[in-house]
Amino acid sequence: MKYFQILIVEDDQSVRNLIAATLKVHQYAFMTAESGEEAIRCAVSQKPDLILLDLGLPDADGVDIIKSIRSWSQLPIIVISARSEDSDKIRALDAGADDYLTKPFSTDELLARIRVAQRRLSYIQSRAESSGIFQNSDLIIDFEAAAVKCAGRKIHLTATEYRLLKLLAVNVGKVLTYSMIIKEIWGSCLETDIVSLRVHMATIRKKIGDSEREEPLIETHVGIGYSMVKY
Repeated sequence: MKYFQILIVEDDQSVRNLIAATLKVHQYAFMTAESGEEAIRCAVSQKPDLILLDLGLPDADGVDIIKSIRSWSQLPIIVISARSEDSDKIRALDAGADDYLTKPFSTDELLARIRVAQRRLSYIQSRAESSGIFQNSDLIIDFEAAAVKCAGRKIHLTATEYRLLKLLAVNVGKVLTYSMIIKEIWGSCLETDIVSLRVHMATIRKKIGDSEREEPLIETHVGIGYSMVKY
């Protein structure tokens, strides 16, 4: 059996021990690092499946660690930090973190976030082996044909709407910040672009029937951005 291997990057021994004990009980393989330098070294040499990263490291800011890892890898990174301001979350997510968990946290929530990361990894791997068809609940996107169907109906999207929906689909389960989306779609990051983004997202949600769903496909993270929920 191949265990899902996790790198814990945390300089606080009590928190590190809590996370390690939780992972051990649930049969996750893990390794630990107490500094940014050690974290980078482990990520390069051991190639973990997931990183749990504290931002307040003794030798480096965690955001810089995220940027460094993102320069060569897309492995999932879940930030676990005492920094609870939206600005800190946005910095980490914009740098490339996949998720953000604020201290103090429950071990059940930590495990749930890890399971989300596992599902996303599994999806990405299966999609790479597929024929270019994305399916999530009743939403189907044919990437090769740039065609979208939802609940069996063909959905007519503008070019910008399609690019937005595709961006969310490719990053299913991941929170994308406003600035990240705007840079990817429009190549800029102006305050006025956020208004345009919100209008486009509202139109997309209407077209795919999100307002009629008990569990919408697209989730709004107020003050941060959007994500597509994986079903």
